[in-house]
Amino acid sequence: MVRRTFLKTGALAGAGLLTSGLSFGKQDNKVADGRRVGMIGLDTSHSIEFTKIMNNPDAASDFGGYRIVAAYPHGSKDIESSVSRIPAYTTQMREMGVEIVDSIAELLKKTDVIMLETNDGRLHLEQAIEVFKARKTLFIDKPIAASLTDAISIFQAAKDFQVPVFTTSSMRYMTNMDDIVAQKSIGNILGASTYSPCTLEQTHPDFYWYGVHGVEMLFTVMGTGCRRVSRVQTENTEIAVGVWDNDRIGTFRGLRSGRTGFGGEAYGERGIKSLGGDPGYAPLLKVVAKFFQTGISPVSPEETIEIFTFMEAADESKRRNGIAVNLEEIRQKAQSQVKKSW
Repeated sequence: MVRRTFLKTGALAGAGLLTSGLSFGKQDNKVADGRRVGMIGLDTSHSIEFTKIMNNPDAASDFGGYRIVAAYPHGSKDIESSVSRIPAYTTQMREMGVEIVDSIAELLKKTDVIMLETNDGRLHLEQAIEVFKARKTLFIDKPIAASLTDAISIFQAAKDFQVPVFTTSSMRYMTNMDDIVAQKSIGNILGASTYSPCTLEQTHPDFYWYGVHGVEMLFTVMGTGCRRVSRVQTENTEIAVGVWDNDRIGTFRGLRSGRTGFGGEAYGERGIKSLGGDPGYAPLLKVVAKFFQTGISPVSPEETIEIFTFMEAADESKRRNGIAVNLEEIRQKAQSQVKKSW
């Protein structure tokens, strides 16, 4: 059985870097008790790619024997780019041997732990609460929610139901992150700059939909402690500048034209270093499997809430014509709007 330990953090919790040394030993292809993974949402390519990786028999030991065995397809209801994917992705999942079910309730009866992959963050709070009520450990793919209030609510509900929950972007595990953050190869971090695609979706705050990848990278390097953020926006580019404790500065650049990609640099006491390349999904999924096994989230709720506060404060800065906005002001406002619906 999965040990139910609520949201404890290890030595690297601030950076979320637990990718090294994750060896689970040999597993056979049969799904062991406690290791049946259920998936909610087949409206994102992550659903297909995660299943291909985790269900590969040759990689079973890398993921502790956890396998995706059942999925509930829905999913976004009105974001066409997501809704249109569901039929084909449902077919692909069946072809990979994954059982398709008609409700989250049915999914919960057939599985032990859950991956919430619904692309639409507006649905996450409602779907997560259903999982929490069943006392199933939950990984939530980005974005955790489509508002800061919902993000805070998810963590509060998880605490109330005493269920482990973990969320992150795969970009937290870029190839040089461990070297920079855990190994301190360039000494203490004085600042950082990151970039990522930043396509917009009208149903979500600007950075939530895709810029979250670059912002998560920024916080992985800088850690928590951002006090204020200011933002500049043009049609094709976003710049958010955050000021951290000790007057350290971190910047995120969102890209919507020309060549795009994921990357950045860390500025340390002893040097400057690239964050490395796209890690793919396997490093993230190893961490997710370890989380399922232990019930210990490698990223604290406080850090995730600060990431989403940063992005919401950046939106407020845009509304105020680029002036700096204090994160605590935004967090308190969102916290005051939390209404327990569970």
